[in-house]
Amino acid sequence: MTPKQAIAFVQEHGVVLESAHGPVPSLAEAIAGGPIHGSWWSHPLGHNIFEVTRSVRASDQILACRLIAGKVTFVHRRLWPALVRASGHLRPDQLSQLQEEHTSSGRHVTKAVPFPDWVPPTVSIEAGALTESAALSMLSEFVPGITHAI
Repeated sequence: MTPKQAIAFVQEHGVVLESAHGPVPSLAEAIAGGPIHGSWWSHPLGHNIFEVTRSVRASDQILACRLIAGKVTFVHRRLWPALVRASGHLRPDQLSQLQEEHTSSGRHVTKAVPFPDWVPPTVSIEAGALTESAALSMLSEFVPGITHAI
């Protein structure tokens, strides 16, 4: 799977997990072409999974956060207004944007940009046009318990 195909996969599904198992598809398993047992790093396509997931994280159309069960979750841009509108039903840590940085020593460090600092003004405007009920409905298929405070 190419980075472009992976972004299209996230767009199609709306919300996917980077590699964990859960109520939405796993991008790592989609790249691998089936279930992964154990760490995806040990999978024969582990390096490809790494490269593709990093490209998805870097896309301006994808939010990388910990929306589902504290696991790295990718949310396509089309659902960002619903996240903003329904933010009162989610914990702030679920909506923090994850950004990966490379240190001078070559390590990867993940930093969290707090919600709503990462939200573009256009998304805020779009969120204002949604009712809370519509936003919750849009997210209910992805986020267990979204209709209740989590």
